[in-house]
Amino acid sequence: MDTISPARKTAYTILMAMERGQSHSDDLLRGKAVTALSPADRNLTTTLVLGVLRWQIRLDQQLRPLLKRPNAKLDAEILIVLRLGAFQLLHLDRIPAPAAIDESVELAKQAGHRFASGMVNAVLRKLAAARAERVSTLSKSAGFADLAITPPDEQEAPGHDLIRAENAAKAREASVPEGSSAAELILAHAHPAWMVERWNRFYGLAAARSICIHGQSQPALTLRLQDPTAEAEFIQTGIQLEPGELLTAARALLSGDVAATDAFREGRVRIQDEGSQLVGEIAANACGNLDRKVKNILDTCAAPGGKTLILAERHPQARIVACESSPLRLEQLRLRLAPHAERIECRQADAAALTEEAVYDLALTDVPCSGTGTLGRNPEIRHRLRLEDLPRQAERQRAILRAALRAVHPGGRVVYSTCSLEPEENEHVIAAVLADGPNARALSLESSIDSLLAGGILTPGGAQHLRRSLTPEGALRLLPGVFGTDGFFIALIERIG
Repeated sequence: MDTISPARKTAYTILMAMERGQSHSDDLLRGKAVTALSPADRNLTTTLVLGVLRWQIRLDQQLRPLLKRPNAKLDAEILIVLRLGAFQLLHLDRIPAPAAIDESVELAKQAGHRFASGMVNAVLRKLAAARAERVSTLSKSAGFADLAITPPDEQEAPGHDLIRAENAAKAREASVPEGSSAAELILAHAHPAWMVERWNRFYGLAAARSICIHGQSQPALTLRLQDPTAEAEFIQTGIQLEPGELLTAARALLSGDVAATDAFREGRVRIQDEGSQLVGEIAANACGNLDRKVKNILDTCAAPGGKTLILAERHPQARIVACESSPLRLEQLRLRLAPHAERIECRQADAAALTEEAVYDLALTDVPCSGTGTLGRNPEIRHRLRLEDLPRQAERQRAILRAALRAVHPGGRVVYSTCSLEPEENEHVIAAVLADGPNARALSLESSIDSLLAGGILTPGGAQHLRRSLTPEGALRLLPGVFGTDGFFIALIERIG
């Protein structure tokens, strides 16, 4: 008889699909298999998938010594089952240990590995016993012997939601050693060694620690208020918000279901990371006091369209061409931008191969990148990305930036942005393109910060923080953990010939 909960079975299926390289977590967690679940099971599925991906490196380190042959190669199905069980035992305090162990054993059997189910049972029971002993020891040493974690009944466990799980994970962070070296950070926060070592080298140990901690937690849900009256509607329905850190139109969601509101369905509020909003605002403001003359705008890599909407909002008189190379993403972009179809053209095009010359006043090139600034949102990147991928990414990024500079007329401006923390995709791309010849120059974003503050778009505190985040060349670098945003790099370039 099937004794596996829908949430655990769905999480296992998603993790196996990712192990086989079939898709990404973001797409799979929005797929039909997940949307068909109850709200409680959807939350638990999301918690399990993202939690295993975030902690996979450390989970494997904790599981291996418990195997009879620690260096043995495990079948992918068994490895996923063990990770799922270990994550529940070590990170989800409200999941009863027997439920996590028994259903992991059943998953192994149903995956066709009945012979390995005994090993799964033995390993997870050792892990549970070791954890229980550690919790008991810590509780007694702290003088709280009676406060050891007591799991709830089975009825409450499936309702364990993502926010509760993340809060528990954050509470545990206090007990994880901060680490006095990159090596200790790697172990404590489950990031690849090569990433942490680079961040330590480029930004220092404190920043590397902040990046790692940010990568281990679910990012806050951030909204953009297109209509300020929507906030009053939210308050009336019990939705709790707090102001954004950088932008006056941004709000962090504390509790409530925004997607169920009329304001969300009508497009008067949308979900968008505050750093992403900032990229759109800087792009819209890129021409400074020449903004009134902006008539033609190019968005080279437009999907999913949030930044395009900011460009349209700030330049209601302009014609916008929004490019996207993927047919599927282009169709999604068209649907999202349909209310503005009279002045936004959605075009299928490879941004690196654009041939238009001196057509646009302004271009936004938010290029495809490694995404290392979004590890909290996309934890599987740490397992997929390799150091040797960066030169290939940078080659395409340079091609897109060069095409965008050709597409704007002399005096036109291009905003280049990535959600990467890697210099090869950021400063090095700008430097390589500027080295092509004397037809372009980098501009400092300091004046853009002043302009956005004067226009009431930036908060005073946000403007102050951003000024401190300017690079020596005048670009902006948002490091995860420093702001409540994903990591971004933003630069402004002007064509001068």
